[in-house]
Amino acid sequence: MDRRKFISTTTKGSIALTLGMNLLACKSIPKTSMKKSPIAICTWGFVNANATAGKALESGMNALDAAIAGVAVEEEDIRNTTVGKGGAPDREGNVTLDACVMDHNGNCGAVVCVEDYTNVAALAKKVMLETPHVMLAGEGAEEFAEKQGFQKETLLTESSEKAYREWLTTSEYKPIINIENHDTVGMVCMDANGDISGACTTSGLSYKMKGRVGDSPIIGAGLFIDNEVGGAAATGMGEEIMKSVGSFLIVELMRNGMSPQAACEEAVMRTIRKNPDHKDFQVAYIAMNKAGETGSYCIHKGFAMMEFKNGTNSRVNSASYLED
Repeated sequence: MDRRKFISTTTKGSIALTLGMNLLACKSIPKTSMKKSPIAICTWGFVNANATAGKALESGMNALDAAIAGVAVEEEDIRNTTVGKGGAPDREGNVTLDACVMDHNGNCGAVVCVEDYTNVAALAKKVMLETPHVMLAGEGAEEFAEKQGFQKETLLTESSEKAYREWLTTSEYKPIINIENHDTVGMVCMDANGDISGACTTSGLSYKMKGRVGDSPIIGAGLFIDNEVGGAAATGMGEEIMKSVGSFLIVELMRNGMSPQAACEEAVMRTIRKNPDHKDFQVAYIAMNKAGETGSYCIHKGFAMMEFKNGTNSRVNSASYLED
């Protein structure tokens, strides 16, 4: 046989054999071995919310529904004055809620300025699934909630109303870092299939102007998911987060090779570099990439992220730009 033909035939045979062995090896791997360990992360120290999401993921729930179940814990907790029922009202005395969701296919839904309905993250999912739109606002969102069977209830609690009456004596509007205006719940989950989704819900800034909407329900600002890369969520001064489309920025930085931690740090630094008054407000981010790595960063110390991983729910204190 001609030497060149012999080498060519031998090489082709070796390649075919190798491919065949690899295919057999792949077929022999049980499907269960391809499953991933579920992960849930959320902004702030919402232990119960994150544990709820983590356990839901472990039971086989998909990432989006787990995130919605997790944030619903805070939406329904009247002790949380900046999420859901019990949230602080606007300057007119009305509690208005905002939320958004985004799934692993890039589908998303949002609602803004919603009164009388507590579980607005679940409502945002309904907007995503049952309408041709991404966002519904105000009365339109409320009418849609009623048609979808959501329970109408008063969101202003006795304690929130009392605090509001006290605020009226001065009517001073000054966000207090890490004390007031910070409890937005942003959550990013990875399910057993490795799919990533998220939810973000809030009642917004305490005693905000009527009609004010922050970053939380804005896709790309308060939350962004790209299942090929990862996801991110934000909390803090929404006006500043919207200026840089912070969550989208983090995902794009991860797409270009940054770790979740480095991406969160760069997103915060974008705000700091452009705003000389950054000491007067808080901005914080959490992120997770497709490999299950996580990160968080903020301007002022005091921010923390909850992380449910390998069956354990842990509080992870965030590094910060300022150590005051």
